Amino acid sequence: MNGIFLSLVNMLRLRGGPESLPASWPLLIFLVAAYIVQNLITGQQFEDEHAAAKSLVAISLQVVVLSGLLYWRRHPERFTQTLSAMVMVGIVFNIVTWALLTQSDPTANQPVLALAWFSVFIWSMFVDANIYRHSLSITLSMGMLITVLTLAASYVLIEMLFLVGQ
Repeated sequence: MNGIFLSLVNMLRLRGGPESLPASWPLLIFLVAAYIVQNLITGQQFEDEHAAAKSLVAISLQVVVLSGLLYWRRHPERFTQTLSAMVMVGIVFNIVTWALLTQSDPTANQPVLALAWFSVFIWSMFVDANIYRHSLSITLSMGMLITVLTLAASYVLIEMLFLVGQ
């Protein structure tokens, strides 16, 4: 367990990738379940009745993109480690973002809080890009391109499925 935590810290510091995680299906299933439960609880706190479904859509898209890219780069054996890494850092960034959002006041101008949230968002993108870099054996800039495109696709898909018609 200490090795997994150290791997997580190194990924958050952009000093390592998913290759240091065990290729464990039980770990991956546990992390995905924790991620979905976390998003469900957060969604309930912010009165989002579609939080669980949105989490499932986002993680499903991530699975499809990741498995396709790993297959294309001829590294399908890296799937469990890479998805575990993506979900682990997602959980950490969700906790940080939740902490920031609980401090927000829609009636007040809070530029420091907005800057903190934006910094966490950019940091999370670099961490995801770094994970892609390691797992796909590509450059960080290509990893960032994949991160941005996946984020945009996830946003558009969730908008189409949950916000259209409301």
